[in-house]
Amino acid sequence: MFEIRVICDPSDTDRVVAALDSTFTTGTVTVYPTRDRTRNRLYVRADHRTVSESWPTPEQAYANAPSLNSEIGWTARTLATAECFTELGREFYLRKAALLDRIALYGESDGFHDDTETAVAAALFLLDIDQPGVICDPRAYVRQQYARSLTADQ
Repeated sequence: MFEIRVICDPSDTDRVVAALDSTFTTGTVTVYPTRDRTRNRLYVRADHRTVSESWPTPEQAYANAPSLNSEIGWTARTLATAECFTELGREFYLRKAALLDRIALYGESDGFHDDTETAVAAALFLLDIDQPGVICDPRAYVRQQYARSLTADQ
């Protein structure tokens, strides 16, 4: 649990409160005018959102995914055909993070956790590309985004 204080223009108050509610599990937002009465001070106690239906399980996220061999091949071909120092697109980083997550899941099911750190690093990289500063389970984020990309392709 933590406290958030926001100072904003009165016309932005509703929008800021809505954004806080959608990002965090919040209590009641208390609104006070600033001393000069030109802006509002918003105070709220908040906590990070808990995992919900928006975070698919690994089985749900990867149910329609290509095989691991296919994804390894796609990743390798993409890297092999890219010129040096080429900035690769979001699709590459999403598919790479999902591939590493899937590999880590296989290791975890066998009692090994060596690949988990690599999967988390790739997931954090994707999270930083998409939404710098957002705090959530990075691997759950990859699964959510990968599942959405599969349904968008259909």
